Amino acid sequence: MFKALLLEKNEGGFSACVQPVDEAGLPVGDVLVQVACSTLNYKDGLAITNRGPVVRQWPMVAGIDGAGTVLESTHPAWKAGDAFVHNGWGVGETHWGCLAERARLKGDWLVKLPAAFTARQAMAIGTAGYTAMLCVLALERHGVKPSDGEVLVTGATGGVGSVATALLSGLGYRVIGSTGKAAEADYLSGLGAAGLIDRAELSAPGKPLQKERWAAVVDAVGSHTLVNACAQTRYGGVVAACGMAQGIDLPSTVMPFILRSVTLAGVDSVMAPLPLRQQAWDRLAKALDPELLDRITQDIKLDEAIEHAQALMAGKVRGRLVVHIQ
Repeated sequence: MFKALLLEKNEGGFSACVQPVDEAGLPVGDVLVQVACSTLNYKDGLAITNRGPVVRQWPMVAGIDGAGTVLESTHPAWKAGDAFVHNGWGVGETHWGCLAERARLKGDWLVKLPAAFTARQAMAIGTAGYTAMLCVLALERHGVKPSDGEVLVTGATGGVGSVATALLSGLGYRVIGSTGKAAEADYLSGLGAAGLIDRAELSAPGKPLQKERWAAVVDAVGSHTLVNACAQTRYGGVVAACGMAQGIDLPSTVMPFILRSVTLAGVDSVMAPLPLRQQAWDRLAKALDPELLDRITQDIKLDEAIEHAQALMAGKVRGRLVVHIQ
């Protein structure tokens, strides 16, 4: 038996509870791991609070992220004692996840934990931070340079936004954060933000083309916020879109793309190929100051995960949550 955050749905309704689970119930996989730390991402919040159709098989152990140590392996790339980090691949959706003391995963899903990070630090980054790095890589692939101008980060106090702000400012970009939390100005300036705008400036319907301002954008919000960000992006600029906190709709026109040659670059973290994942984690190890992680991270226990998932969905969480399993 091992302890896990188990999600169930049946005729009696939905339930989320931390409870003992029989190890015999673990799904098929070629690597058995001991999870030291996990985290709560937006998708975890949706699953644990049953606010979105994230879980597609029941019962389900929650947790799309995990870091810890390999216990047993039949995969050629992994052996007992190896330190790993896991993000995505449908874990916590169709395959039992990492908000648990143990998990059975596929070796092809795992990334070697960079020596620069502890398991806690890796989960302070988590899918949110790894996605932020994928966004930075997307901007770089499209040739965006610090000298090109300001970069907008939407949802700046969230997990993706916090790490994106720290990464971009550390790389020399002038970052402007969009947030509805004016009281968090000191927090964002501590991560390197050069300025703030109120999210209300972006969240309502706007004109198809607006005054050009941003050389690039990292957007974790979607909907009207993403549309307005595109409408304000300078000629030849790039918008990396990775989230849907405001909504999944895109009530836009083609005008920014065909009149200003703006590129809308979609960023997926769930099914990203292993070489790109490894590149992102290697860059995180070089570009992200581990001390900054302490500024954006709150540590909680597994037994506290459900209440914090509810706070996350209510917009009451700043930065990242690390869930200590052991």
